[in-house]
Amino acid sequence: MLLEFVVTEVCRCGWAKRALDVIYHDTEWGVPVHDDRLLFEFLVLEGAQAGLSWSTVLKKREHYRKVFDQFDIAKIAAYDADKAEALLADPGIIRNRLKVHAAISNARATLDIQAKHGSLDAFLWQFVQGTPQVNRWRSLAEVPAQTEVSDQMSKALLKHGFKFVGSTICYAFMQAVGMVNDHVVDCFRHVELLSGASYVVK
Repeated sequence: MLLEFVVTEVCRCGWAKRALDVIYHDTEWGVPVHDDRLLFEFLVLEGAQAGLSWSTVLKKREHYRKVFDQFDIAKIAAYDADKAEALLADPGIIRNRLKVHAAISNARATLDIQAKHGSLDAFLWQFVQGTPQVNRWRSLAEVPAQTEVSDQMSKALLKHGFKFVGSTICYAFMQAVGMVNDHVVDCFRHVELLSGASYVVK
């Protein structure tokens, strides 16, 4: 008896090509995040990515977690000059002086936000009224690099002393932590994420 197998190729967003990209796309990108530690991690990593590819950051992500104390905000805020120099000497991270010092100063700014707003989560999600916004892009070419909302977030973070939080970085952050669902409509994750929460469809 012959058995016939039908293989259906999974449709993903076109940017997910390398192994790490695929895993990240399928399990994290666009999933709503409300944990302050993880939100801060993404802010640091998105800032580190500036001028580079996300694949480069993903390859270094586990080492970032190791040397940045699992992105413990209070611990990073207490880093001194010696710790900063040790980080800059570590080939396992992106050794850009401005980016490393920004991670430390951003941790201190995050503590300030937590004190004033209760949590980083509450502060950041206010820009989408606490609800993920769903876009219906048919191709990657339609996906914007920044929006009016990311402009507002960037200005607010800069006002609080954050660095490496331009509008383009903020929009990439919003995509990563599920503030927007920017999976193209043909991507299997677009629908999966819709089933996981009550979204505002735009």
